[in-house]
Amino acid sequence: MRKVAIYGKGGIGKSTTTQNTVAGLAELNKKVMVVGCDPKADSTRLLLGGLAQKSVLDTLREEGEDVDLEDIRRAGFNGVVCVESGGPEPGVGCAGRGIITSINLLEQLGAYADSEKLDYAFYDVLGDVVCGGFAMPIREGKAQEIYIVVSGEMMAMYAANNICKGIVKFAEAGGVRLGGLICNSRKVDNEREMIEAFADVLGTQMIHFVPRDNMVQRAEINRKTVIEFEPTHPQADEYRTLAGKIEENTMHVIPKPMHTDDLEKLLIEHGLAG
Repeated sequence: MRKVAIYGKGGIGKSTTTQNTVAGLAELNKKVMVVGCDPKADSTRLLLGGLAQKSVLDTLREEGEDVDLEDIRRAGFNGVVCVESGGPEPGVGCAGRGIITSINLLEQLGAYADSEKLDYAFYDVLGDVVCGGFAMPIREGKAQEIYIVVSGEMMAMYAANNICKGIVKFAEAGGVRLGGLICNSRKVDNEREMIEAFADVLGTQMIHFVPRDNMVQRAEINRKTVIEFEPTHPQADEYRTLAGKIEENTMHVIPKPMHTDDLEKLLIEHGLAG
């Protein structure tokens, strides 16, 4: 089983990219479990057709410690297994603790057991890795393969560089590696070239460039992935291509994060500033 985590700046489109990519893997007859690591509990919404899923933390709060695996997971598009960690009540506690609690509980209940026959476990992780809870998939080796969703915008690249620093910190102890950058295009000038140059300096690859298309928003409004909502649309093929590239990917590296000054120079060189 491959354990994959998707990171990136808040609002960059991690959850959308993850769900659409997982739909592509499901079409390849891969059995995938998605663990949403966002307190908003919206990491599986499109795979579940918009149905609300009770989070692990909500289930524990309402039912106590005596829960079964089926109490905290649901089947989504093409049999994708969906789990939402959830978060604490507003204003109380650390949201990162939800990830720790959820993953530990999933392990205890046998969600990763050979009998489940999972090909992939995907973690859709909130924002950056500055909080220990959100760093858990990296820190404790729960994820072996990291993909960072990025665009040609400065803050998205800054966040990606920060995430690479987190990967380096835990690479030796946890064995985690960077699989590549996924460019979720915002139609920034010279965006493809900029991300390719960024990836080159990091020592990784831009595994796929996902063009911006309103079909993504249309599918989301209809509470579905693009692959389910409009399977013949070119954007559906983009996600199928990304899924195929992840399936075939063998490039897993310890990245070489940039100094902030060098990152800003790269942005200037590619016309983002000045």
